Amino acid sequence: MSMGKQRRVLVIRGGAVGDFILTLPAIELLRENIAGVHLEVLGYAPIIELAKAGGLAEQTRSLEHASMAKLFVPNATIDPALVEYLCGFNLVVSYLYDPDGYFRGNLERIGVKTLLEVPHRVEAGKGHAAEQLAKPLEKLAMFLDNPASRLKIECGEMLEGDVLAVHPGSGSLLKNWPVDRWISSGAALMKSFPQLKLALITGEAERERGITEKVLEGWKGLRVEHWDQLPLPELASRLSGCRGFMGHDSGISHLAAACGVPCLLFFGPTDPAIWAPRNSGVEVFVEAGGNLAGLSLSQGLALMEDFATRLVNKK
Repeated sequence: MSMGKQRRVLVIRGGAVGDFILTLPAIELLRENIAGVHLEVLGYAPIIELAKAGGLAEQTRSLEHASMAKLFVPNATIDPALVEYLCGFNLVVSYLYDPDGYFRGNLERIGVKTLLEVPHRVEAGKGHAAEQLAKPLEKLAMFLDNPASRLKIECGEMLEGDVLAVHPGSGSLLKNWPVDRWISSGAALMKSFPQLKLALITGEAERERGITEKVLEGWKGLRVEHWDQLPLPELASRLSGCRGFMGHDSGISHLAAACGVPCLLFFGPTDPAIWAPRNSGVEVFVEAGGNLAGLSLSQGLALMEDFATRLVNKK
């Protein structure tokens, strides 16, 4: 199948929100180094739309499509439409876990031109996650200079007032500051900074763990908006209009940083040298003991008040 002069690249990336955002520097590197590239992303639908919204991909496609399953079965008969789709790319960059090589074997068998397999897991002691995810592109003479993830998504609607977004959750309770301290500190901030308004960001995990209900109850009567389970491009658009963001080591924190929002992030058991966003304007507090329960309310509030003071003075 002739590609003409345009180079077509497919990036296949599973994983959660943070995993995907940490892969954005590699995707941007491909765009920068292949003139006139047509780039598509194959992954989980709610997440990969960020690449299209941020101008890093022309098209996206769901990894969960039924026809994809056969690619992980040795010597399976692959849907002809999928074969045509995959063979329509000059380069396929795959971050999929393929321990038995079935996926690679099937792509080679159906005639995919060039497949670059990239380890999907990040390892300790080998640099920042974004650097590790981009390093295999050095085989193509592409070298990453800036590991900061960037999404150019404009604020789609005017937010009322100066909004300080807060995400009191993460993928693991072990990475969270106790919810009662978020409640108390939020109330204190609203008293000290009347010009600010909070935006509580929650998702399915926060609802299941009871965090959403507790924070809404604790912040009743405060100046607060509730952004619950928003589509990621919409959330990114709203974050782009915020004065600042506070959270943990989470995918939403990476999203906020990628949108260029000043961030105050609390890290506990995870290593910020590997996982913290590398964007300018990101401040990271690391609890030395690795357990954020060790960060007292007074300490956390002091960090937040200093952060908020600089936000309002910067205006």
